[in-house]
Parts: sequence; structure tokens; C-alpha cells
Amino acid sequence: MADSSAQINALIVDADDPERLAAFWSELLGRPIVGRMGPYVWLRRENGLGLGFQRTDESRTGKNRMHFDITASDPAAEQQRVESLGGRRLEQYADGGFLVMADPEGNEFCVIPEGPFELDDEGRASYLD
Repeated sequence: MADSSAQINALIVDADDPERLAAFWSELLGRPIVGRMGPYVWLRRENGLGLGFQRTDESRTGKNRMHFDITASDPAAEQQRVESLGGRRLEQYADGGFLVMADPEGNEFCVIPEGPFELDDEGRASYLD
């Protein structure tokens, strides 16, 4: 493999309402909003990684091709917190054993335990049992 100096600098999430989406993720992750420029709203950079929300006129369609995994010491309690902030659980993924949530604009993300957890041969988790 060739050496590369390329690194992921920031993750950008397309949004109908970047202010609303940034406020949700800011509260969820404990990262304050630190900037606004043009169609972008930025959260505080942490561990070298930026997180921004970009206004777009294109509607989201279908399943996300990439999603965030966030960790929590108590995923069930975190589910309640996500819901209180305007997110929701996506029950259609319950058979996989992962706690799959959606932000206010429907972007999927998983809440996983902080420590290790088991997966079966088909990739299903069991940390919610």
C-alpha cells in the first residue's frame, strides 16, 4: 500500500435545515456550534475531526450509505435522550440487534455500548438483550 498523507478532515451532512440539525447534534454530542459560513453550520472540532451541516435543496431519499456510530455507557438511556432531542428509533432495523436511531431529518445512526459486544455469524448484535 502506498504511503498517503490524506486524512479525513471533516464530515459534512446535507440538511434541509442545517441550524436545526446542528442544534440536535450539538446537544447530542456535547459539541457547541462554533461557526456559520454560507450554507454551513459547524460544530467544534474534536480529535482533529470537524462536523458540519450544509444546506441543500435536494431531499434525502433511501438509506444512508454511511452512518455515524455513537457510543454510550447505557444505550437504552441514550435512546430516551435522543428521542427527547427530536430523534427517533428506526424499528425496521431491530432484527439486527443494533439500536438504530434517526436524527430529525431522518439520517440514520447507531447507538452502541462503550465496551466490546458480540456479533453472531450474520453480523447481528445482542447488546440490547
